[in-house]
Amino acid sequence: MQDPDLACRELERCVNELGLAGIEIGSHINDWNLNEKTLFQIYECAEQNNACLFVHPWDMVGKDKMPKYWLPWLVGMPAESSLAICSMMFGGVFEQFKNLRVAFAHGGGSFPGSYGRIKHGYEVRPDLVAVDNPIHPDHYLGKFWVDSLVHDPSMLDQLIRLFGQNRIALKDRLSPFH
Repeated sequence: MQDPDLACRELERCVNELGLAGIEIGSHINDWNLNEKTLFQIYECAEQNNACLFVHPWDMVGKDKMPKYWLPWLVGMPAESSLAICSMMFGGVFEQFKNLRVAFAHGGGSFPGSYGRIKHGYEVRPDLVAVDNPIHPDHYLGKFWVDSLVHDPSMLDQLIRLFGQNRIALKDRLSPFH
């Protein structure tokens, strides 16, 4: 991902030669959040190839401050997914690439639970939040997918209310990948 030309070639190989529906990427690329303009070439390539991007958290934010209790996975991982969604939303990725198909792991992490705060921040401090994209965050609900791996029926209900039932991908909790 840090080399967009190579990333595009690999994405095209995965879709056109291997027949995959898309690729999995991290919630950030080294020091870049997913709104980094350098990554826009990859989004354009994914859109042109009708490839889905599955965003999974990694190298969790604040992990150095959370050495105990498995906190990087319990707190950092959900925050990473929210960071990825907000970066793409506020950074204009979904606005510029309207046909880009993106799915976020673990029900979008902490995004659904903190959406009220995110929306409120946009509404009361657009001078800080809407600096790269003036579109209200409500506009993007239902424009991307999340998986259903949230470990709580009431949170699954919240996902349905927030994103709509057609934007939630069923994730089997017995999957060997989680």
